[in-house]
Amino acid sequence: MHFRLSINQVFVLLTLALLLATCRNKISGPDNIFRYNESAGLSTLDPAFAKDLPHIWACNQLFNTLVELDSQMNIVPSLAKRWEISEDGLVYTFVLRDDVVFHEHPVFGDQARRLVAQDAAYSLKRLADPRTASPGAWIMANVRREDQYLAIKALNDSVLQIVLEKSFPPFLGMLSMIYAAVVPQEVAESMGDAFGRKPVGTGPFRFAYWKDGIKLVLRRNDFYFERDRSGNRLPYMEGVAIRFLSDRQIAFMEFMKGNFHFMSGIDARYKDELLTRDGRLREKVSDRLMLIRQPFLNTEYLGFFLGDAAVAGPLARRELRQAINLAINREKMLHFLRNNTGRPGHGGMIPYGLPGHNPYAGYRYEPDKARKLIQDAGLQGARFTISTTAEYADLLKFIQAELQAVGLQPEIEIQPAASIRELRSKGRLQAFRASWVADYPDAENYLSLFYSPNHTPAGPNYTHFSNKSFDSLYLLASQQNDPDHRAVLYRRMDSIVMSEAPVAVLYYDEVLRFVHKQVLGMHANPTNLLDLRRVKLEKQN
Repeated sequence: MHFRLSINQVFVLLTLALLLATCRNKISGPDNIFRYNESAGLSTLDPAFAKDLPHIWACNQLFNTLVELDSQMNIVPSLAKRWEISEDGLVYTFVLRDDVVFHEHPVFGDQARRLVAQDAAYSLKRLADPRTASPGAWIMANVRREDQYLAIKALNDSVLQIVLEKSFPPFLGMLSMIYAAVVPQEVAESMGDAFGRKPVGTGPFRFAYWKDGIKLVLRRNDFYFERDRSGNRLPYMEGVAIRFLSDRQIAFMEFMKGNFHFMSGIDARYKDELLTRDGRLREKVSDRLMLIRQPFLNTEYLGFFLGDAAVAGPLARRELRQAINLAINREKMLHFLRNNTGRPGHGGMIPYGLPGHNPYAGYRYEPDKARKLIQDAGLQGARFTISTTAEYADLLKFIQAELQAVGLQPEIEIQPAASIRELRSKGRLQAFRASWVADYPDAENYLSLFYSPNHTPAGPNYTHFSNKSFDSLYLLASQQNDPDHRAVLYRRMDSIVMSEAPVAVLYYDEVLRFVHKQVLGMHANPTNLLDLRRVKLEKQN
């Protein structure tokens, strides 16, 4: 495979090489303030609207949920110190901590305001309220309604009860999502939409300053309830400063100069400056940078729309979809385009790291078998269009060449991300590149993409896949409280999807974090959550 560099790219690489040769292992600016860049910017700090990683990361510093996920994806206590689930899986009872207070706010007067169960009940009802219009309202969809009100109530100041309409085992994990963070009722109601500009929570950091497009500053919450094993109050750092440099090239240079403590992911333009071809950190930067790698619950795939034969065209034929799956050399793709970041998508939609993942459910690279499928079905030269964004153009060009090699004629269409989302939701894209990141630690999250009632725009079934056997198993799994039995059903469902091939799984992503060495205690988990509670900054000389 040959690559040509433009004059601009050569200039960028020379500039980066100079930075790598001259920058020192030192972070500029005040000590004990953690700094990173968020190129996508932020529009709100209200957790009810934290629908993507940039907003989730920021809100995670400001708020807490009833339960949370540890680094191994186990559900552990947070605001709730313990909970019970009734034998029929319908009633969830949470006992809350009694040592949690909200950040200071004038509405509280001169006294700290203790969190009570009524706050949690209010927050979850607010999330589901149509007037809030939260994109996370769906996580309350299984809660029972009594006289048009959700069955969520505070039994007293310390006990919260939630009653479901029917058993739904993933529900507890859903409550770990930042959508379900607890907010103070009197502040949220008095501020209205302005709450997202000056939020008040219980988290390890509190809001201090925000200038659109420039910087967000958070300060240490001196009354945060968590402590380390030695009894020291968390967090360790004095604050967090988030910049909003939209130019990723400039942001990368600032990181290499030491103006940001860490960088998540890596742009294709400079990946070779930091990573070897097999994905290791290059020796020339290993004296000042660390690389943290972790499986990421993110499945990257091609989706094929099956809801309208006129739109689907030749992709309505299962043989063609199977041939596409067989024609892609996923190992080669990851090696050349991603420096071996991620795992080849040889399993199903359920990613590596979740119960139900089957590494043998999918397809291997078998181009001869793909050619035979195409020939036997009379699909030689079949034309179809795959839509993607500019960010994934190189990936799709690779796939295009692979498919052309087995006798197909795919066209690649580059569109803005907003257009892709809208057209995909409306069923107007023949095929598309997409990804699905776990919202909660249960494979149902991925399999919901293929449940018939979830067809877009009502749900996330973008391919409009429909299969009665799959739907029956999906309903059966939703009533199965035993996680081992549920995983067996998940594997059967995933096998049906792979056989019918409404998608071509490309790879399972990895969390990739580049961190300056004076940052201590930073970890990652498979949801790529940014947790700064236990991070320390080594003092500079």
